[in-house]
Amino acid sequence: MNMRQARYSSNLTLSQETSHLLLTGHTDEVLTLKFSPNGSCLASGSSDESILVWRVSSLECENHMMLKGHRNSITEIQWTEDGENIVSCSPDYSVRIWDAWKGELKRKMKHDSIVNSCFPAKKSNIIVSGDDEGIVNIWDSRVKLPVLSMFDPFPITAVSFSEDEHTIYCGGVDNSIKVWDLRQAKVILTLAGHNETITGLCKSPDGGLLLSNSMDNTLRIWDMRPYAPNERCLAKLSGHLHTFEKNLLKCDWSPDGSFVSAGSGDQLVCIWDVSTRKMIFKLSGHNSAVNEVVFHPKLPMIGSCSSDRQIYLSDNIIQ
Repeated sequence: MNMRQARYSSNLTLSQETSHLLLTGHTDEVLTLKFSPNGSCLASGSSDESILVWRVSSLECENHMMLKGHRNSITEIQWTEDGENIVSCSPDYSVRIWDAWKGELKRKMKHDSIVNSCFPAKKSNIIVSGDDEGIVNIWDSRVKLPVLSMFDPFPITAVSFSEDEHTIYCGGVDNSIKVWDLRQAKVILTLAGHNETITGLCKSPDGGLLLSNSMDNTLRIWDMRPYAPNERCLAKLSGHLHTFEKNLLKCDWSPDGSFVSAGSGDQLVCIWDVSTRKMIFKLSGHNSAVNEVVFHPKLPMIGSCSSDRQIYLSDNIIQ
């Protein structure tokens, strides 16, 4: 099956004929990567202070753009829903918005501490970011200063918007996930269960579930739908490792919500079946901790990045 032509089917299975494409160009750890919404490009962020943009739609998957300006590692990158911009954050105390076509910096937004996570809303110009001092800032990309700032007593390590975008999810070093109501500027729900720092958050494609990754070596799936029962943790998934490197390992959902993914400190790419709650795939090839594993939005392909400075595109993973 050609990875440029294959599409997700309604009943996905694991393939036994996986092929891999190695992308090199970063000169330090690659901490984060994301496919563009239409799947034509892949952006990766590194400790070498650069963001590289790759043409996934071409046979060579060439690196065609470098975004430079951050003065420290890129801790997280996200695409805006229209695919026009890339949002990034860094320990250099900044969140930045880049023109994904021109490679130009459009806006720089300043925190007073290390910024660990950022996430743009789908339906508006709003961006959320969280930092080491427990500050959660809400930005309007058209305005220089935050339109709302909220404080948590603990460093914030992962943020995401809910489906309705009236609330945000924030994970931190207190091992909990807090749900903030932006209209009231207060926490309305706390999800407890993890025993270590939250390293990644990702809502499901339909917005009803939330996936969390933690240094306690588990992923958890939470029911975030209205009128959910008091016990919101639906599943606890294990098998991957957070090692001494203490990187903020991210997590992701497949486009149809059937699978979830995460990197592992033991150099493996890990994929779980949501229905069975079992790890069904371990992919080797990296030579250091795998920091993020993401699903392509349209093809049976995943991207993985590692502290070994390398990126792999692996196709025919699920079909």
